[in-house]
Amino acid sequence: MATVKHKILVLSGKGGVGKSTFAAQLSFALAEQDKQVGLLDIDICGPSIPKMLGLEGQEIHQSNLGWSPVYVEDNLGVMSIGFMLPDPDEAVIWRGPRKNGLIKQFLKDVYWGELDYLVVDAPPGTSDEHISIAQYLKATNVDGALIVTTPQEVSIIDVRKEISFCKKVGIPVLGVIENMSGIQQPISSLIFKRIAEDGKEEDVTEETLKSLQMHSPHLLSLFACTEIFHVSGGGAEKMAKEMHVPFLGKVPIDPELSKASEEGRSCFTEPKCRPSASALRRIIKLLLKTIEP
Repeated sequence: MATVKHKILVLSGKGGVGKSTFAAQLSFALAEQDKQVGLLDIDICGPSIPKMLGLEGQEIHQSNLGWSPVYVEDNLGVMSIGFMLPDPDEAVIWRGPRKNGLIKQFLKDVYWGELDYLVVDAPPGTSDEHISIAQYLKATNVDGALIVTTPQEVSIIDVRKEISFCKKVGIPVLGVIENMSGIQQPISSLIFKRIAEDGKEEDVTEETLKSLQMHSPHLLSLFACTEIFHVSGGGAEKMAKEMHVPFLGKVPIDPELSKASEEGRSCFTEPKCRPSASALRRIIKLLLKTIEP
């Protein structure tokens, strides 16, 4: 860890909020800025980083210096238990001490070389793994934690606990990100349906788009935006203000970002990812101002 300049922990209160997607895209963004980047996946029971970086089927190699990360590019290395599983469908059924032992090995025995950034993708919640990684990273001057949530109150409740955890173990909260904050899609990519009173659906996409093209072609370049979740408590921004931690921004649901993640690609090189890529760039710019003032 002595050769790593900055260490960022990516946390979430619940699973399924897009934490690993954010960790992966943050790593891509930093690497595209010519930073030397490492991405460490310590989600022992649900390692999704190998897929999100396009590295499924890769294996870890050992040298006299330690375990070698698997590289996406020369300046982006990845380490995950997913590289150690003979079958990707195999469940990891380990008790706490064994999980903690592997996390310690990852931090001590992986030879990253000189890194500008180490991004650590942690499992959701505040379990044994979090206590271990907090203890190990705190001793090496971790920059802090990013906390990812979705807007609805059922997710925000657990994020409050995550922030409380960080404060108790002495890890600074670099900021909160509200993911899946509404949806933004080009009108031209929408599916239009006529729904009868009896629930029968009729696809009218073709005729709708033809009508728009004929009568209002300028509308086809617009994005349709709407909220998906009911936000009863003010969302992540209000919660961050109440808990006195930075709010870094919102990322909309973007099917193209989902597709890029599924295919192990950076969203920043995809023109179709404009809504999500623009939001992520703004958030990462704010983050780097905090870490590299």
